[in-house]
Amino acid sequence: MSELHKFLFDGLPVRGMLVRLTDSWQEVLRRRETASDEFPLPVRELLGEMAAAGVLMQANINFNGALVLQVFGDGPVKLAVAEVQPDLAFRVTAKVVGDVPEGARLEAQVNVEGKGRCAITLDPQGRLPGQAPYQGVVSLHGDQREPLQNVSEVLEHYMLQSEQLDTKLILAANDSIAAGLLIQRLPMEGVGNLAGQRQNEDEIGLSEAYNRISHLAATLTSEELLSLDADTVLRRLFWEEPIVRYEPLQPRFACTCSRERVGSMLQSLGQDEVDGIIEEQGKVEIGCDFCGSKYHFDAVDAVELFIPARDQPPGSSSLN
Repeated sequence: MSELHKFLFDGLPVRGMLVRLTDSWQEVLRRRETASDEFPLPVRELLGEMAAAGVLMQANINFNGALVLQVFGDGPVKLAVAEVQPDLAFRVTAKVVGDVPEGARLEAQVNVEGKGRCAITLDPQGRLPGQAPYQGVVSLHGDQREPLQNVSEVLEHYMLQSEQLDTKLILAANDSIAAGLLIQRLPMEGVGNLAGQRQNEDEIGLSEAYNRISHLAATLTSEELLSLDADTVLRRLFWEEPIVRYEPLQPRFACTCSRERVGSMLQSLGQDEVDGIIEEQGKVEIGCDFCGSKYHFDAVDAVELFIPARDQPPGSSSLN
């Protein structure tokens, strides 16, 4: 079962979270395989790490809306997306337009010519007309313009730039599990105002407690993160630290696509456009990029899309 564990280091300005996406991640890959639309292994690993990171970030900020994590650029992977809802329901997808080399890391997948970017968007529920989502964007380079090879490094850099918070993030994924560990220095009281933010910036890199714990976290290998359960990981890393743990949460895979939403999209294209596709191809087939579900609309379905509901005949009550 997929789980997210939150914990605090008692008496220290440090918090942590550990996520293990098991059945939910396997469901994502199973659906892609069923749809005969599997991603190459390096892309699957990238998406798994992004799913784990997105769940960690959503749980960390407790935001009432969707958190969307994107990396995009000029490599064979033009776009990779992880979207996480407030209840930790997640979905992921990618747009791949070229061959992805075996073992390709972030630079080779997305940032070949140095134009790659990472965007984090917070889209509140019940957004008012004209209200724009919040979005932060960073490059896929470090302070010395060196290409970053891992999503974890990019997000650490993002948290330091945007939130002035020291963050250690370890991510790993294979075809069975996507997992992540986040360690973060707690913001100081009053960080919401300018004086508090200045004080918080002055603490960057200087917290002895955070530095000690983040160094312990850095000893965790990808193999350990993927193979050990949460209790074992926390005991192995922090057996000398006073930890306060909370009841685990349960992330899950969920996609918001539906036949009704696809129908609305086709209505927005207009009847002439839809009729033209059916005349040429015999039907309209729309596949969901996130879950692989395919929706088919034939000529009869298309006609019903453009007939007002009040003019449509009642459905048959006969049973076959």
